[in-house]
Amino acid sequence: MEKIEKMKQEFMALQNELLPLVKLENSFRKEEVQLIAGVDLAYWDAGGKAYGTCCIVVINYHTKEVIERVNSYGEIQVPYIPGFLAFRELPLVLEAVKKLSNEPDLYMFDGNGYLHARHMGIATHASLYLQKPTIGVAKSYLRIDEVDFQMPENAAGAYTDIVIHGEVYGRALRTTANVKPIFISCGDRIDLETSTAFVMDCINRESRLPIPVRLADLETHRARAYYMKKEEE
Repeated sequence: MEKIEKMKQEFMALQNELLPLVKLENSFRKEEVQLIAGVDLAYWDAGGKAYGTCCIVVINYHTKEVIERVNSYGEIQVPYIPGFLAFRELPLVLEAVKKLSNEPDLYMFDGNGYLHARHMGIATHASLYLQKPTIGVAKSYLRIDEVDFQMPENAAGAYTDIVIHGEVYGRALRTTANVKPIFISCGDRIDLETSTAFVMDCINRESRLPIPVRLADLETHRARAYYMKKEEE
């Protein structure tokens, strides 16, 4: 416990140090965006150790065609600590990014960005290393300071802002009628309106999730099964 508490203090200090670098405004023109990457991770235990894989799927924003798929894999060195997931995920994310032959203009993460107790979810934290605009796209809502979200209307594109302590942290967005909302937030270098527009532009009939995130999620299932089987051989 003492080791975990020390890690938490170190991680929190770094989050607080990085936060002033975060910009919730567009660093680009929307028409410049050609390639969008979806990022997701999956974990499993084997032999008393924790392992993970990070999968990145890059699509053409205009045609929605898949341009590239890459993944990374390795033993996880940081334990799961609520509020500090980025420290567990970032090494695999950066390793996968190194494998890309195409440079994404924008990254969508399966997870939170500014919608985080200290505004430093994986989408925000990773952007400071990637130097690219990022969006957090979460399937479920992680309550902050006991604040619940308000359910948006049952219509595609309907949303409600998630306001905590008088500040907008993110947005509950219903991407398709008759489905549960998803929870989006700025990562960095982008504003919430533009984040919402990109997410809605990447929705099709197959999922409530934007295409890059859904494809990355599917890739993690395949990659995890592959690596788990490989370990057993």
